[in-house]
Formats: sequence, C-alpha cells, structure tokens
Amino acid sequence: MDDMSHAPRSSPDLGAIFDEHFDYVWATLRRLGVRDADREDLVHEVFLKIHARIADYDTSRPLRPWLFGFAYRVAADHRRLSRHRVEVLGGPGEALAPIIPADEHIASTEERDLVLDALDTLDLERRAVLVMHDVDEMPIPEVAAFLEIPLNTAYSRLRLGRQQLASTVTRLRLARGTR
Repeated sequence: MDDMSHAPRSSPDLGAIFDEHFDYVWATLRRLGVRDADREDLVHEVFLKIHARIADYDTSRPLRPWLFGFAYRVAADHRRLSRHRVEVLGGPGEALAPIIPADEHIASTEERDLVLDALDTLDLERRAVLVMHDVDEMPIPEVAAFLEIPLNTAYSRLRLGRQQLASTVTRLRLARGTR
C-alpha cells in the first residue's frame, strides 16, 4: 500500500527565495522597528534561519507569512538586546530618487518617517499583527493562526495597534508642526 504522505517533499530553492523576497524581508524588518544600521545583518540572519529550516516549508502554503515569521522572531530577539535600544545619531541618510522631484521626495520621506516613528511606539506583538494585516494584507484569522494566538487576541491587537498608531501620528504631526 502506497502512502503519499511519506513521500519526500522537495524544498524550494533558497537562492530564488532570496532573490525574489529580499526586499520584502528588508521592508518587514524596517516595519518591525529594526534600525537602518542593523537591518542588513538581520536580513542575512533571517535568510540563514530560513536556510536551516527550508526543508520544513509546506509548499502548499503561502511563502510570505512563513518569511514574516522568521523576520518577526529575528526582530524580536534583536529588540530584546539592550544594546540595540540606543539610537545612533548621525547615521547615513537615504539618497534621493532621481525621478521624483525633491519636494515630493521630502514630503513622502517625512510621511514615511512619521509612520515608522509612530510604529516604533507599538509593542512588537501589536506591531506584528498590524503589519501582517494592514501592510501585507493577510486576513486576521491567518495572522492569528500564524502567530499562534487566539483570534480575539489578534483582533484586539489590531484594534489597539491602529488606535495607538493613529493617536501617535496625530501627536507627532502636532509636535512637528505638520498636518
């Protein structure tokens, strides 16, 4: 009697995953509060962890939530280290995109920085739910299953995270004199 459940699964190609999803992992770590100065090392750490577990990936499931899980755990471990809680001043700035007029680039950069600063005020648990649902457009039941939390907890974290984000954005806009 042949049992197909015991047939070996082929692992996805790590190189292809890296090439296709590097930008997603980079952006996810940024959204989870990893500083620019640390992000490159942590992206590589994420892919090293993925490499170690690539055989465990269920190819019948979407890849991005699985990648998010690695990024989330690496970001959480990174944030626990007290040496990473001090902001380094005078870090390198971002280069201006040559296609976008300077005033538009400044406005979009300021808005992005405002949202990222507001996201930094959220605890990682709320932030993860908010990013997975509102940015990555993952349904809340999937977010809850993926993070292994009760569905009502996921909805609560999303609601509280959105409230905190909105009030922090408003407060930061007032403090910065923008609307």
